[in-house]
Amino acid sequence: MEETESDTIPMDVVGVRIELPTNTPILLLRERDGGRFLPIWIGTNEATAIALALEGVEPQRPMTHDLLKLVTDSLGATVDRVVVTDLRAGTFFADFIIKRNGDDDEITISSRPSDAIALATRTSSPVFAARAVLDEGGVEIRDEGQEEEIERFREFLEDITPDDFEAGQGPS
Repeated sequence: MEETESDTIPMDVVGVRIELPTNTPILLLRERDGGRFLPIWIGTNEATAIALALEGVEPQRPMTHDLLKLVTDSLGATVDRVVVTDLRAGTFFADFIIKRNGDDDEITISSRPSDAIALATRTSSPVFAARAVLDEGGVEIRDEGQEEEIERFREFLEDITPDDFEAGQGPS
């Protein structure tokens, strides 16, 4: 089923953080024109890949998501968008949609949200969430105290390094 613009909501990638005490990485998306956040628990490797891309750090050797970007570019294609499509039994699902240059046909590839968003951060591709996913899994933040918490979270993200994700260790 092809999604329509009204079925999806533009999202911004806020970043990744570590949930304590489990040291589990969380990808945090924010509704672009609203107050809801979509927290997605992800793996350590994907958290590192997203954090590196958001910080503009290029690894000495390409990571898997870098290779996927290189392959896409080599085929004359672009990542048109990423859509978090579903939430079933606590598991999120996503698609990334690619287009060949000069071609209106789209290729939809099913993916884990963390992999799709790691690719989106490398290609500056827009991220969306299905309205139903955001309605079910979104968290709304309304009061000013929580907005201050988000600002502290952003400051935390500025200080995080790839070493913070090694072997299940959280940032100190």
